[in-house]
Amino acid sequence: MLNAEQLRKRAKDLLRAHRAGDPDALERLRAAREPVKLADAQHVIAREQGFPSWPKLKSYVDRLTRFGPGLRHAFHPDPEYYTGRALGLLASAKDGTPAAVAAFTARGAPLTRAGARTVVAVEHGFDSWAALLRHVRELGDEPFTRAYRAIEAQDVPGLSAALERFPDLVHAQGTNGNDLLGMAAATHDERLVRVLLDAGSPVDHANAHGWTALHQAGYNGLPHLARLLLDAGARADLSARGDGGTPLVVALFWGHTATAEVLAAHAIAPRNLRVAAGLGRMELCGPEPGAHREFYRPHSGFPAWRPSNDPGEVRDEALSWAARNDQADAITALVSQGARLDADVYRGTALTWAAAGGRNRAVRRLLELGANPNQRGTFGGPDHGEGVTALHLAAQHGHTETIELLLAAGADRSLRDTHHDGDALSWATFGGHPPAAALLR
Repeated sequence: MLNAEQLRKRAKDLLRAHRAGDPDALERLRAAREPVKLADAQHVIAREQGFPSWPKLKSYVDRLTRFGPGLRHAFHPDPEYYTGRALGLLASAKDGTPAAVAAFTARGAPLTRAGARTVVAVEHGFDSWAALLRHVRELGDEPFTRAYRAIEAQDVPGLSAALERFPDLVHAQGTNGNDLLGMAAATHDERLVRVLLDAGSPVDHANAHGWTALHQAGYNGLPHLARLLLDAGARADLSARGDGGTPLVVALFWGHTATAEVLAAHAIAPRNLRVAAGLGRMELCGPEPGAHREFYRPHSGFPAWRPSNDPGEVRDEALSWAARNDQADAITALVSQGARLDADVYRGTALTWAAAGGRNRAVRRLLELGANPNQRGTFGGPDHGEGVTALHLAAQHGHTETIELLLAAGADRSLRDTHHDGDALSWATFGGHPPAAALLR
């Protein structure tokens, strides 16, 4: 870690060497006007550390000294990014995620937008939201920012160079506790992940939402990355965004079945009905089908929802998870047990989830069992799917075989959604899927 006193001593040593005629010091201070002063030496030291000025370097080191490893490093140049992160932290705290709740409690901040901004600002080492945004607008080339930019550019040599120069970066945290390993996992680039793991990044670091790199692999449907992290010792039983929000659950939520199988081969947690249905292995359900269901949204783009212990709701939800993972036999079993084909437990019926993912075995089975292809419902965030049908979702994602199945079952291509007033053809056109549009035209 950089130390202010060491940096001052380094500047004084550079000035002393320059005055003694040392060739290296003379070269480093070549651009300075005579007589060379301590401020000139300090400026050189700052530039060599990647800072535009000595005050910028001093401010950075002072924040490090004050907060230590708990300091959150600003790294994104857009001020709106931090507004979004504050809202996400607030949503996670309202969901009851322990780390997010603790962040508000530690600072005595209320669970409001203003409180969230206060928390984010203080975690970055600033007394106010305005001070944080001023810092962001003048964001220079601090070590964490340098490493983030290398990750964003998928610049493996650049990331390696930053870690070699600043080894402590593997333990540093950005906004909301996101570390470099989690950021690298989000790029889908296993090379970056390997560099960070080799440099000593903690494989199970969790951000303010409880999210780890293995959760990110589940979220993005990356089976090879999941194997890499598991081989490095990643735990598959850690919960994020609520009890039961394991990497396996995150993968199953999005219908990333191949990644879910990799995770399930390592550990099946939790053993509730929605996990068993998503894996198509109903025998895996434990004695409490509705246990550990507090995870219900992977991010705040989904509206708030609280699970209940109602057995019907548990079955209805599991039907949706079976559908989005193309588990036709599990669908049959759940319907026989009383799961409702028209249930919209949270943001999507079983048929709309299956149609959105192009899960055609599930679409066929649901239609055979009597699912209504023209049922209107919700899907995704509140700004997206209101009054949508399965045909809208299949069209948006360009799933031509799914569209054919729905049309053959009587889907009405003229129905318009509530929010955008668009028919399925307009959704296919907006999504950039000419073959799907041709089917619907």
